[in-house]
Amino acid sequence: MQQLVTTHSLELTSFDHLESAESQAVRYQLKQVEIPCPVFNRFLYASVGADWTWYQRLVWSYEQWQQYLSRPEVGTWIAYVQGTPAGYFELEKQPGGSVEIAYFGLLPQFIGQGIGGALLRDAILTARDFGGERVWLHTCSMDHPSALANYQARGFRVFDRSEEFEEVPDAPLQPWPGAYPTRSTLS
Repeated sequence: MQQLVTTHSLELTSFDHLESAESQAVRYQLKQVEIPCPVFNRFLYASVGADWTWYQRLVWSYEQWQQYLSRPEVGTWIAYVQGTPAGYFELEKQPGGSVEIAYFGLLPQFIGQGIGGALLRDAILTARDFGGERVWLHTCSMDHPSALANYQARGFRVFDRSEEFEEVPDAPLQPWPGAYPTRSTLS
């Protein structure tokens, strides 16, 4: 189905602008994925992105995932709550001292527990340690309703905004049939 999608590109150009998150209600441990694992990254992508219609990478083959994840410019970090993956972020180094937060999000059962702001702050600090003088990302109107506000609350500023029609799946994507309610039941 055709849908008008608004995309915001945001950047943080000074870590002096990094704002702290409220103290999260749930503590997590942050660990880097040290061995590229396409199955695990695809699980994270599908599970975190299902409600937000992340569909572009679902057609990737195992080899495409492996090739992408094996690049030294790419890294994945996982937030674990009591040993369970709660969310993740993926960073990609780019020329000129930029690091993109390519993907960021929480698994559905961990949304609303105060983890998002703290995990985003950790993503920014990790991007800095990953070589970023500038950290940037993009979000769109199909993302979590609080995503843009969370990014701006951490100090990101919009540097570009675009609107275009995209061909998107008719229903939220799911890691397995019936895993999540349909959009009509969420409204």
